[in-house]
Amino acid sequence: MAEGVASTSLYERAEHAARTIRARLTTEPRIAIVLGSGLGGFADDFEEPVRIPYNEIPGFPRSTVEGHTGRLVAGKVDSVPVLAMQGRVHFYEGYSLEEVTFPIRTFKLLGLKTLILTNAAGGINVQLTQGALMVISDHVNLMGDNPLRGPNDDRFGPRFPDMSTVYSPALQELVVEEAKAIGAEVRRGIYGGLSGPSYETPAEIHLLRNLGADAVGMSTVPEAIVARHMDLEVLGISCITNMAAGISDEPIDHAEVMATGDRVRGTFTELLRGVVARINSRV
Repeated sequence: MAEGVASTSLYERAEHAARTIRARLTTEPRIAIVLGSGLGGFADDFEEPVRIPYNEIPGFPRSTVEGHTGRLVAGKVDSVPVLAMQGRVHFYEGYSLEEVTFPIRTFKLLGLKTLILTNAAGGINVQLTQGALMVISDHVNLMGDNPLRGPNDDRFGPRFPDMSTVYSPALQELVVEEAKAIGAEVRRGIYGGLSGPSYETPAEIHLLRNLGADAVGMSTVPEAIVARHMDLEVLGISCITNMAAGISDEPIDHAEVMATGDRVRGTFTELLRGVVARINSRV
């Protein structure tokens, strides 16, 4: 059967995408980074960059949201080979969760071991002020779907994967330590994932707060689930770009999300550079 035909298995399609990417790489990265809204600039500073638009990778969905460039960037961060998604796609864009998480499947077949997920999120916990960084300790999936729904391919992982520690405790601690070293404040917190694209109502935020969520967003959860299904080590970092509905009286605006991401870029970049170096030193 020809490549790209719909009946081709997910595993085979991910293999095809991995082969395409591998043919373009000049390094062998072991760390992948997904850069969320307003945070894509981190990949602009890579050494020896190789930039691959998503439309040149078979099976990769195309981002339609402002602030998500839509390309894969391979390069080095202080001599550490990394692979970064400069922009992701979301469930609310009309993609299935299988499509949303297809790049993560591909990363596993490229031999990557660690996945760093970043996002822009709304603050629910009042201790998380606008511009703060939060390392994700756990999540609540309220998207109404699961990326593992449907037939399971044992080559990726088990039918019923354990989700007791989706986000690596060791990597969480590493982020907190690195933040202290550079004088940045980072708090641990629980991320609530909703489908979007409308921002949450005050009543929904009240519900999320009662469920224990410290921040809320429209991404990350599907990718984290799929990564753990394949036994990738996962780290999640949220940039609190606005206070959630009902926490602040101010209306929520995507332009504000982008502006806050740009404002904290220096701190975010310094922290992420240090984290990448420390993860690499463990390998």
